[in-house]
Amino acid sequence: MWRKQEVPKTSSASPVKAAGNTRGSGGLLVTTRISNGLKEFLWQLQGVGRGTLLDVGPVWQSTVRFFVERGYKLYTEDVLVSWRDFLRAEEEAMRLRPTGAVAPAETAGARAERFLQSSLTQPANSVDAILLWDLLDYLDGESLPHFLARISALLRDGGAILAMFNTRMPERFHRYRVLDEQNLELLPAPLLVPPQHIYHNREIQLLFERFRWSKSFVGREQFREGVFVK
Repeated sequence: MWRKQEVPKTSSASPVKAAGNTRGSGGLLVTTRISNGLKEFLWQLQGVGRGTLLDVGPVWQSTVRFFVERGYKLYTEDVLVSWRDFLRAEEEAMRLRPTGAVAPAETAGARAERFLQSSLTQPANSVDAILLWDLLDYLDGESLPHFLARISALLRDGGAILAMFNTRMPERFHRYRVLDEQNLELLPAPLLVPPQHIYHNREIQLLFERFRWSKSFVGREQFREGVFVK
């Protein structure tokens, strides 16, 4: 479900932080890192003005404030949470299905199409920018083209995507939020879906081969960032 976000009236802007690690609630290690991908993404959006942005991760106040204060209509849809819940529901329906009952197609691609009937349903060409994060790393190879086709269809010509890719199997799962023009915060979180694939540079280029422009950045940590313009 798409949720339009507005700046909370009683909150204050997040202070600029230097790259490094801090302890969050529960003692978990939160990493702040400089993001060249974010800087390039924002540069690509300079000509958009008051556009529409989709964040496929959870709602974070700092991310909402950052973009809404810059004139964007921000929508969020935590796709990995919805995908996890959908897969669980599919497994439960299979377990409870009576013997001999007609079953829906069980291929991964067919499941992805069923999922997309109620997710990422904004009209085509209605979004100027997408924070994709590392969603693609957690989709199986057969489902991924269906997701990517839908995401690409949502994006207007000239719109931009910011995506991340793990350069090795992640030791733990993270969610991401924007702090300022050059910093992201990585927050450890319970695993939602097991990682499916590590994409190398050539594979990433092929995923976005229909986009007219792309640029990638490899950080010192285990992340590759990519900005793709349709």
